[in-house]
Amino acid sequence: MNELIIRILNKEEAVPYDLLYLADPSAEAVSDYLNRGTCYVGELDGKVIGVFVLLPTRPFTIELVNLAIAEQYHNMGYGKKMVQYAIDRARDGNYKVLELGTGNAGIGQMALYQKCGFTITSVDFDFFRKHYAEPIYENGIECRHMIRLSIDL
Repeated sequence: MNELIIRILNKEEAVPYDLLYLADPSAEAVSDYLNRGTCYVGELDGKVIGVFVLLPTRPFTIELVNLAIAEQYHNMGYGKKMVQYAIDRARDGNYKVLELGTGNAGIGQMALYQKCGFTITSVDFDFFRKHYAEPIYENGIECRHMIRLSIDL
């Protein structure tokens, strides 16, 4: 595995919208996350292959949103490295809890987050049907519910 370099996206750089939309197809939601959070990118040999945003939500709580890895780099350990990096940045920021939400159909994502120490805390039923104009399918399953997970830091 090549060395993955994870860093904050510079203001003058192009935003990797193609990757951000893999994690959330809503342009409105992605724009909101970018305006309120800090965007990180993962690079291999100077090419951005991953992205996530850390978004402060409440006192001592921060949320990991829009984590995405380019498809050709799936199952190579890069997602896990990016999640671990997000956990470390949250700890460095003196946050006590790191939260995230993922769709019920994201089987690989659910496994990844739990392997990284996150536990399921709640389910926001029919979240995607209520907030997205078009149905979202993943792994042949309609993504209806937002599964909320968190890790104590």
